[in-house]
Amino acid sequence: MSLIENPILKGFNPDPSIIRVDNDYYIATSTFEWFPGVQIHHSRDLKNWKLIAHPLTRKSQLDMVGNPDSGGVWAPCLSYHDGIFYLIFTDVKSHIGPFKDTHNYLVTATDIMGPWSEPIYLNSSGFDPSLFHDDDGKKWLVNLVWDHRKNKNSFGGILLQEYSPEEEKLVGPIYNIFKGTELGLTEGPHLYKQNGYYYLVTAEGGTRYEHAVTVARSTSIFGPYEVDPLGPVLTSAGKPELELQKAGHASIVETQAKELYMVHLTGRPLRPSMKCNLGRETAIQRVKWTEDGWLRLEDGGNSPQVNVKAPELPEFPFEAEAEKDDFDKNELSIHYNSLREPVTEEWATLAERPGFLRLRGRESFNSAHRQSLIARRQQAFSVTAETVIDFEPESHQQMAGLVYYYNQKNYYYLWISKDEELGKCIGIMSSDQGQYDEPLETPVSIEGWNQVYVKATIHFDSLQFYFSNDGENWSSIGTVLDASKISDDHVELKKGGILLDQGFTGAFIGICVQDLSGQRKHADFDYFTYRQHDRKDEIE
Repeated sequence: MSLIENPILKGFNPDPSIIRVDNDYYIATSTFEWFPGVQIHHSRDLKNWKLIAHPLTRKSQLDMVGNPDSGGVWAPCLSYHDGIFYLIFTDVKSHIGPFKDTHNYLVTATDIMGPWSEPIYLNSSGFDPSLFHDDDGKKWLVNLVWDHRKNKNSFGGILLQEYSPEEEKLVGPIYNIFKGTELGLTEGPHLYKQNGYYYLVTAEGGTRYEHAVTVARSTSIFGPYEVDPLGPVLTSAGKPELELQKAGHASIVETQAKELYMVHLTGRPLRPSMKCNLGRETAIQRVKWTEDGWLRLEDGGNSPQVNVKAPELPEFPFEAEAEKDDFDKNELSIHYNSLREPVTEEWATLAERPGFLRLRGRESFNSAHRQSLIARRQQAFSVTAETVIDFEPESHQQMAGLVYYYNQKNYYYLWISKDEELGKCIGIMSSDQGQYDEPLETPVSIEGWNQVYVKATIHFDSLQFYFSNDGENWSSIGTVLDASKISDDHVELKKGGILLDQGFTGAFIGICVQDLSGQRKHADFDYFTYRQHDRKDEIE
């Protein structure tokens, strides 16, 4: 029997929405403030997956400049009907405090690879929108409604409204069809139809350790919806021994042979800190319809399993991603991301010095506007990242280097800069919940070095930086740093019961340049290596 090993999408890939089109399976996941927007993974066997596309590639589709950390694209919903792919998403402009500014849009394409259309605005009443194509030809949008009022349930229920493709807008009355269960925080709705019932699959309990998948059904799309009498169909809550935690926010798909699977959000915490620096990932479970018409895990219970029986499909493996990128192509790898805006020749170019990626320095990590930063997800607990930098800074305001990044307030940065006394030098800066520090007593002089090789090794909760002048003889710099802090669990900050900060992404590692003088000093990167050490004998 062939098994699928979870998670199927490792590293920051939350809020999965899955569909099947003929023999192809696609999953869309959230990207938040990282550009381009929405990740699309492809599979033909539900076991092997490959990142193939980002639908939101243009500023005209997604303008996130100024968006807060963990704003941007929340919970996309991918669907397909009559030859057209539909992608619904939220662009979140604010999410801390009583209000959430959440604008919902629709883009379409006839090919999953695009081009995708300009966005159609839908509403702003809440997040997690989802489109349901009924068998009578009507299309319905469901989304959470947010209630900012004092002494009200902020997660105010699931709204339903008809979408008119002819008019390209929502039409008709708005219905609140489901207020949720005692678990609360009812969100992430998806509608399905089976044997005369409408099934509403929702996430509840919040997207942390109390997360759950709740299923309710009704013979009318307008409700009332009856909740599964056995409670959540899937949850890790109260089961700290499970490898897959935070299970929730699910969607379902049927194979060609009528086998049924559920993809869902999950997290794999570091122990004992229970912090997930890989972010919230995507896992899959095998499910079934019971004789009395409820959706349940095929093997019973409601705990997520690491190993799941694969469908009766031929295996379809993909070629592994190359570890080293020599920047010798005309465009950047699909695995790289920038913050809030597209990569443009204005600040990142492969053309000016062939074989190198040239980044022009712009704003600091504090900025929610224009950072010259290119990074990729950390997707294994034990990884090495390495690059070599040509950079001749003229002042302390010009920096370039290697960054281990969560958000504006949480990062570790191995930088090259210039000091009045030391000349060209290398050092470390960090930010921990907004508290800036420089862990070294003094930077290390590298005056006279033309190229500087830099490297980071991350092994579970440990981070160590290194530097070299030849790429062969390496010196460690600084002490071992706490990698677990680059996690959504650590960045969440409360004071007096009031939420001050929260995070929904995951650890990224990448390269960047800052020029706080405004002169746009550039640095050239000859290659970037990302190597995973995820074999059991390497990491135990």
